[in-house]
Amino acid sequence: MNDKISHIGSEQLDNVQPELPETVVQPGYLGINVPPDQLPEKSARTWVDRPEELLQAVNVLKQAQVVAVDAEFTQIRTHIQGDSQSPSHRLSLLQLAIERHCYVVDTLRLHDLTPLNEVVANHAITVLLHGAGSDLRIMAERGLTVAHYCDLEAASRSIFGQQESSLAAMLRRAFNIRLDKSLQRTDWNRRPLPPAMVAYAARDAEMTLALYSWLNQHYGWALKMHEHTNQLEPVAAWIEPFLNGTSSVSVETAVAEAKARGIIQDDAQIASDCRTALLELKQLMHRSRLLRLIADLTLVQLVPDIEPLLQAPSSDERAASARALGRMGVREAQPLLQPLLQDPVHDVRKSAQTALRNLGRKETRAPGPPSRLIDGARSWTIGEVGNLDDDNDWKARLRTMMGDA
Repeated sequence: MNDKISHIGSEQLDNVQPELPETVVQPGYLGINVPPDQLPEKSARTWVDRPEELLQAVNVLKQAQVVAVDAEFTQIRTHIQGDSQSPSHRLSLLQLAIERHCYVVDTLRLHDLTPLNEVVANHAITVLLHGAGSDLRIMAERGLTVAHYCDLEAASRSIFGQQESSLAAMLRRAFNIRLDKSLQRTDWNRRPLPPAMVAYAARDAEMTLALYSWLNQHYGWALKMHEHTNQLEPVAAWIEPFLNGTSSVSVETAVAEAKARGIIQDDAQIASDCRTALLELKQLMHRSRLLRLIADLTLVQLVPDIEPLLQAPSSDERAASARALGRMGVREAQPLLQPLLQDPVHDVRKSAQTALRNLGRKETRAPGPPSRLIDGARSWTIGEVGNLDDDNDWKARLRTMMGDA
């Protein structure tokens, strides 16, 4: 036997590992790209810092069907209970863009912004936001309740993936322009604001409106998936905290408490409630969280309901369903997960790779049948793909070779 392996004892075989190939998920979006369009003409811009000017702006804005909104704010420190400090944010500017006009509202000088509720709280008007979370919170602190909005960042993520969904990335894709973000972290509380800063602030709202038009023309389905109307979605009471991210206990504890209170009668109801929610929920974030909940509960009886989602139009849902199947250990789903390694969206490819790894489908180099060399030593061929759980895995082959020597 070859001297390099003749000294290996059977007790050492478990420490011998085959050389594994590097499997790298290619970054970026690999799908078909729509040719970029021309940017619309620049709109008129109006600075608003007086109550009567705000009312005039509202009278114009409330005639529109869609209004793009962007906010500029700064972080401040708030003293609470002694010397402790809590970070918060101060709304400095609010920009509202419609076709051919953009209003830049000085929210530091105007203390009462509630007249804008005629616009943002109107269910007939769609408010366009790019990354809705922080803007909605800041606006709510100033008494503004958004009734109907569309998150363009989330819609872009559903099409192209997380790394391709920023406003700058989307404007390069849609209009082949580069967005100047040099003033993003400037002091928006300074007054008076230089004209360049006012133009910078207005431009983000204007670009959000332009991006909406491009997405609506080419990817209307994604916009519809990320429209929010604040209407409650019908789900079982014990599921709702997990969808909203407000549950303070584990899934197991929540289920046990629901059973103790009679909300859940038996295990069959758990699966039934989750299946109903999967059919009824429309918001993709809630659907992704529901799939995580199903995986945490290991509801394998819902696998037939999840597998079709691997072909969903939204990359969020394809990735979430792949993760769920992987975490539940559904080996039968491996043939359905394999094609996702070639998905156009990086997030989906990565989720499929992780799921397949969880299911024991790592690519390993398995030794082929040994052959004798002229000097009597044995060699074997590396390169076949094998299963670590297979009876003919590389360790079994090596033990056989050692026994034959």
